[in-house]
Amino acid sequence: ATSTTVNYISSNGSQDNIYMMQDGDANMGFVQSDVMAYAYAGSRLFEQDGAIDTFSTVAALYMEQVQIVTLDPEITSVADLEGKNVSVGAANSGVYFNAMDILAAYGLTEDDINSTYQNFADSTDALVNGTIDAAFVVAGAPTAAVQELATGRDVYLVSLDQEHIDALIETSPYYSAYTIPADVYGTPEDVQTVAVGAVVIANDDVSEDDVYNFLFGIFENIPAISASHGKGAELDMEFATSVTDVPYHPGAVAYFAEKGIEVPGK
Repeated sequence: ATSTTVNYISSNGSQDNIYMMQDGDANMGFVQSDVMAYAYAGSRLFEQDGAIDTFSTVAALYMEQVQIVTLDPEITSVADLEGKNVSVGAANSGVYFNAMDILAAYGLTEDDINSTYQNFADSTDALVNGTIDAAFVVAGAPTAAVQELATGRDVYLVSLDQEHIDALIETSPYYSAYTIPADVYGTPEDVQTVAVGAVVIANDDVSEDDVYNFLFGIFENIPAISASHGKGAELDMEFATSVTDVPYHPGAVAYFAEKGIEVPGK
């Protein structure tokens, strides 16, 4: 069997990863499932530069939850964000569009809030300083920035109700319902929200063997990965093969076929 070496490089998130892959600076990348769909369709973040379809899905690995974080116990619904100072993620980030989707589900637009564009660390600083009332964070829970905020403070996450979750998923099917248990951050109760997938993608010119080996390395070693990383427990063959917006790489088609699962390939 051939072997595959993976080298890691840092980036500024999903959109950046897709551009780095397009430029040949990266062969594979982690992306939010919604941002991947925007790239493939040439919408939203990719409207100006046009669609990018030179990549394929390798696997969905875990969920990244939309977390609406506040220190104000009076903010209990998305509707309560009206007129408030709210961080909606870095400008033009995937988080920004998640925030817009959630607001829209409740009949609100960006004009209804006083928005700031801050990354997670700056958002939590601003919550502590009182310069913002709430912040959108989209990442796997527990998220370090939110955990840090919860040290010595009562942190609240705003729940979405089922009716609005259903409406959101109907218009934007890359969301799925998700419950963040109370013990994750010590919130008063479990939090109902939505999540997007964290998906590994590969450029179409990456060899079938390399993608196959990458998947073999992950899914044949789940116990070892789980021992060192909390997300390991979320690795699941059914979830890995659930992506519908972007077809799978031939190496992924081959690997999952061996497991008895047929995924759409290019």
